[in-house]
Amino acid sequence: MFLSDPPPAPASTPLCATGLRVDAGGRTLLHPLDLRLDPGVLTVIAGPNGAGKTTLLEALAGVRPGRSGVVDGAGRIAFVPQHSAIAEGLPLTVVQLVRIGAWRSRLPLPSRAERTDAAEAMVALEITALASRPVAMLSGGQRQRALLAQALARRADVLLLDEPTTGLDAASSSRILAAVERERGRGAVVVCVSHDPVLIAAAGRVLRLDGGRLV
Repeated sequence: MFLSDPPPAPASTPLCATGLRVDAGGRTLLHPLDLRLDPGVLTVIAGPNGAGKTTLLEALAGVRPGRSGVVDGAGRIAFVPQHSAIAEGLPLTVVQLVRIGAWRSRLPLPSRAERTDAAEAMVALEITALASRPVAMLSGGQRQRALLAQALARRADVLLLDEPTTGLDAASSSRILAAVERERGRGAVVVCVSHDPVLIAAAGRVLRLDGGRLV
């Protein structure tokens, strides 16, 4: 649980994609699609490997440009990649990683309020005891929880998660699912790419991609 009252509710606007298409290497990874993702709803994107799920998440996050179409609405976005996508030699401790997520001001260092946000996110994911440990020394489950804590500390309007529970033990998965539900409950737009039947069962909406098309 968080140490203080729940964070303020995010902006109550949907995240929308219109005519969104993504190409790479001379081929279409994501065919044009229209999509509306509502606040307060956990949406799971499912489908076979290579279907375009991660591509869609990256396009929604703004880290992969689309060939055409627009993404708009919602507000501040937090994107959490799979823990395996993070460089093994990342020269940061856990607390430094999480504070980067909380750092929203233009001050040279995180403010007291931002440090508090980071601390509360670490408590929520039960990684306070790992604060001084280098991220490179974490297990897969610990690293995924640290990445999610960084996203929680951002107090985002939109939370995008790529396979957040894949390869994790039951305890780590349970902590992550609880955090996801908390973000949904406070009114954030929450979108997860996942094959996890527990996460799919908890979803308010499930979208299926196949061959880069929303089916």
